[in-house]
Amino acid sequence: MTQHSSESGGTEPDSPHARFPHVYDGDGSRHHGDPGTGSGPAPECRGPVDVSLRSPAELADALPYLLGFYPDDSIVAVSLHGQRGRFGGRFRIGIPESPDDWPAMASQVAECLDVSATSHGTRPDGVLIFLCQDPGPDSTGREVKDRLQPLAQRIRLACGELEMPVYEALCISDGRYFSYCCPDTRCCVPEGNPLAQPGTSAMAAAAAYAGLRVHGSLREMEQRLAALGPPLAHKQEKALDSVGAALVPRMLTQEGRLTVRGETLALAGRLMSRFHQTPPQGSSSPMAQDAQDDGLLSHKEAASMILGLQDRRTRDQAAEWMEGLDIGPALRLWRALARRCVGPYGAHSAAPLTLAGWVAWSGEDGPTARVALSMALRADPDYVFAQLLQQACNEGLDPELLRRCMRRGRETGDHPSREHPDQTPHPAETDEESGDPGPA
Repeated sequence: MTQHSSESGGTEPDSPHARFPHVYDGDGSRHHGDPGTGSGPAPECRGPVDVSLRSPAELADALPYLLGFYPDDSIVAVSLHGQRGRFGGRFRIGIPESPDDWPAMASQVAECLDVSATSHGTRPDGVLIFLCQDPGPDSTGREVKDRLQPLAQRIRLACGELEMPVYEALCISDGRYFSYCCPDTRCCVPEGNPLAQPGTSAMAAAAAYAGLRVHGSLREMEQRLAALGPPLAHKQEKALDSVGAALVPRMLTQEGRLTVRGETLALAGRLMSRFHQTPPQGSSSPMAQDAQDDGLLSHKEAASMILGLQDRRTRDQAAEWMEGLDIGPALRLWRALARRCVGPYGAHSAAPLTLAGWVAWSGEDGPTARVALSMALRADPDYVFAQLLQQACNEGLDPELLRRCMRRGRETGDHPSREHPDQTPHPAETDEESGDPGPA
């Protein structure tokens, strides 16, 4: 690989370094294992491992291990520190569809990366940029690279204005990578170079040794949290309408709100017990695991939980399922409820999505936390709990600080959900109106 020039100036570092097992994910929070499956503890970390990346190919291969997933339709910026180019903060954001939005986005990427890195004590000495987008049916990876080149150039200039030289900018598309910085066609050919086969690189070996895993693509992670489609969506919407008609009038008085809160938390306790008693099959795919979880909820139960969680205090008490053996079942339950926020109830998903983000972050699953919180704010941009959690997650704060507050609240307050074990012998209670046990 040639020495890559940068229009923002500066000299190229020796080689970017990643250090395991503490892989920093946009901010400084570590992640390892996947507590979301409820299938057991995360793999044991065996100690720090240094990995040197010396070529665009190795940088492209490292990206999913740095984020914890394969980014789709994404801009990823990575800060570099010191003469050896030690990896620092990461920043990911979606690629705007309209080129008219690219100038503002380029400035936002540079500013966010600068602020995030500076908040941890040191300004970046350089930056890596990745533009990740697969081609459409009638397009190629090279065409994607050419179309996104103005965006890459604007990001390079924006970073340069903040004295953060871009040492490499790569487009990853259609299983190939393309360099926007290297002019040498002997190593960075115009048609792009193929990505390494998954699991075959030094980075993959180091990640496996450190007990890290990649979750799949961003699109796949979002799909696990997205609303169900027909025909189940129609039945769920009817249940939400019916339960809402009965529930909302009761919540207009203080006494009614307290009663509904107690009923919601009692139901949540029974559902948590049910999810504890029905762990996912370890060998099944994420889609199959989600289908199993969907079958554990009736439409009426899901509707009662979704509407009950719109009460802030109810949601805050539900957030106390946050550690130990509760992490896996809680994440599965909140994901399943988010999938039931169908049709006109899409904005209601902010509550279960935020709870999913919180329990994932509490369980040191940073990638899942960020995806869930991002989707919560997409559903309701003004949802304060999601805003605060996302900021804390991005700034690398320790979730233990919030866990302590919740433990104190649990010790001093009334938590009805702890007093109601699951009384139901079947995976889901039968809906009174339709006799439908849910989407099993």
